[in-house]
Amino acid sequence: MRIEVLVDVKTTLGEGPLWDVDEQRLYWIDSFDGRVFRSTADGRELRSWDVPQKIGSMALRRSGGAVLSLQRGFHLLDFNTGDVELIHDPEPGLTANRINDGKVDKAGRFVAGSMDTMEEGPNGALYSLGPDLKVTKLDQGIVCSNGPCWSPDGKLFYFADTWSGEIWVYDYDQVTGAVSNRRTFTKIDTSRGGAADGSTVDSEGFLWNAQVYDGKIIRYAPDGSVDRVIEMPVKKVTSVMFGGPISIFSM
Repeated sequence: MRIEVLVDVKTTLGEGPLWDVDEQRLYWIDSFDGRVFRSTADGRELRSWDVPQKIGSMALRRSGGAVLSLQRGFHLLDFNTGDVELIHDPEPGLTANRINDGKVDKAGRFVAGSMDTMEEGPNGALYSLGPDLKVTKLDQGIVCSNGPCWSPDGKLFYFADTWSGEIWVYDYDQVTGAVSNRRTFTKIDTSRGGAADGSTVDSEGFLWNAQVYDGKIIRYAPDGSVDRVIEMPVKKVTSVMFGGPISIFSM
């Protein structure tokens, strides 16, 4: 395993690597400074966009631009103009919350959860933003939403409340986007301060999770057992994504 720096842009909180297959470009964000970045797989053609709030995640739109989960709800970003437009704020009264990690299912729903910015209480929830731009609450009682992703067949949804010490798995209804039957997928080894952060699933159905504060990326088998551990040269690794011909991108 060769680990090397792709682009050194000095993010305050680098997060959310996202590979665009069509354009062969890597996107990522600076959550705290409110920026979206893009580059080629080898770090060239660097471009960035400023957004007006802290950003938790993003998803690309087939029609162009992106959907963003910002501190105050879901927004649209126009890459050509840089304009940001509010879609919906599902938590207008919870000013200490912000929308955090999110990803897109096979039907085009952007599933993202919120978090208590002080990470003290279960004040967050899990939401689904449909292609019709309607928002549905899927779960609640969450401190810090992280790591949403699906099994290759789309029937299982993985998700973590970072401070629960677990990664959960739900049954996922691909027709309605509803989740059910939440149970423990795996327990995190927190003995060195590690916690579950961003995740992705590979073509074999194995889940890769970034263990923030422990400097590891761990590959879990479909039964939740540890298959592989990659020791990272940084402690606060936040997320992981596949992209390019052979690469694994982590933040």
